[in-house]
Amino acid sequence: MMRVGEVTVVGGGLAGCEAANILTKYGFSVALYEQKPKQYSPAHQYPGLAELVCSNSLKASRLESASGLLKEEMRLLGSLLLPCAEKSAVAAGGALAVDRYRFSDLVTQQIRENPHIRIIGEEVTALGDAPAIIATGPLTSDKLAAEIVQVTGAGRLSFFDAAAPIVSADSIDRSVVFAASRYGRGEDDYLNCPMDKEEYETFYNALVGAEGAALHAFDEGFRVYEGCMPIEVMAKRGPDTIRFGPLKPVGLRDPRTGRRPWAVVQLRRENNAGTLYNLVGFQTNLKWGEQKRVFSMIPGLQAAEFVRYGVMHRNTFLDSPRLLNRFFQLKGRPNLWFAGQMTGVEGYMESAASGLLCGHHLARALLGLAPLVLPSDTMLGALSDHIVNTESDFQPMGASMGLLPPLPERVKDKRLRYLALAERAVASLKGSLQAAGIPEGGPGHEK
Repeated sequence: MMRVGEVTVVGGGLAGCEAANILTKYGFSVALYEQKPKQYSPAHQYPGLAELVCSNSLKASRLESASGLLKEEMRLLGSLLLPCAEKSAVAAGGALAVDRYRFSDLVTQQIRENPHIRIIGEEVTALGDAPAIIATGPLTSDKLAAEIVQVTGAGRLSFFDAAAPIVSADSIDRSVVFAASRYGRGEDDYLNCPMDKEEYETFYNALVGAEGAALHAFDEGFRVYEGCMPIEVMAKRGPDTIRFGPLKPVGLRDPRTGRRPWAVVQLRRENNAGTLYNLVGFQTNLKWGEQKRVFSMIPGLQAAEFVRYGVMHRNTFLDSPRLLNRFFQLKGRPNLWFAGQMTGVEGYMESAASGLLCGHHLARALLGLAPLVLPSDTMLGALSDHIVNTESDFQPMGASMGLLPPLPERVKDKRLRYLALAERAVASLKGSLQAAGIPEGGPGHEK
């Protein structure tokens, strides 16, 4: 394919890598700017591209789930990251979870071996006039964030994201902890720490009384985003909040008693070797000493070795309904596109998908091709609608079947209803791709 010029992509995270890769499929060369390893954000630590800084789960894979539908739409659009995720998958029941370092290494290898992408290891602090995708994520550096605020003429919104602790597998007491899959799906990939009522109440009281870590100067007036709520913040909403949330024992039986526990803390694999486990739903901003004291009260974790403690870090996102059009293009500055979490999509795959879609939009605009218009009955179309059409109190949104318009006929069974919504979305997306002249799997997959 003849090359048609160079486009800049700022940010080597999930969205930036997807955008850079798909742009090359349209014939563009890409200058991909990534400030690591020269400079790290407060939450990043690995030098590779597409680093996962919170959970290692990319959520469900089955088509009749919102996350599974999103993945299928990404496949049709030509995702780079999905094959890398599947090659680095670790056991997680019905979810797609990955060994985060192998995943990053695979993505980095794909980007480095693409002859039409050059990686520039520098921080970008100014936005020029050349076409560019800004995909610097929720941890955009202060200098670039200030530049974006100046360019957009609007303030940025801030919230906080919290990461869960990780413990070593050999420090878990297997005489107490038992293996079983959440919701009974798939293999027994989760480890479960059962609590009786007295153990739970003791743990709960310690949790709500624990001391949090000091936040930085940018924390004044912060709002915690519901999708990644610190466990201690959630617990303070009431003694049963976490017991009906991340600690719900539904569908689980303690082999020692034969009964359902009062509450259960679940552990999920962090790597293929099964040497590390993270505490599911335990994003936290407690001081590290407090994490050791309180989380060691969980049955089976009394002697746990904490390989990584939970951390809390800043996230920023744009007031996208006022700033962006449906194609992720900045109003008033048609040379700038935005992708990833800073646009108001929430979640790993949602961020990657927005970068993939943004790459399609920019390439087609520069080539003078008809735009790729995704109907609202597709997951990506619905997320795009959310970004540009929310009228008040704009907040990040992840993939959800609730975003899709209802079926014309009523389907009582939830699984069958979701499956019908997903099948309709896939058919609709295929129709949109055909209308735009894009082969399934993206440019370069012509039959």
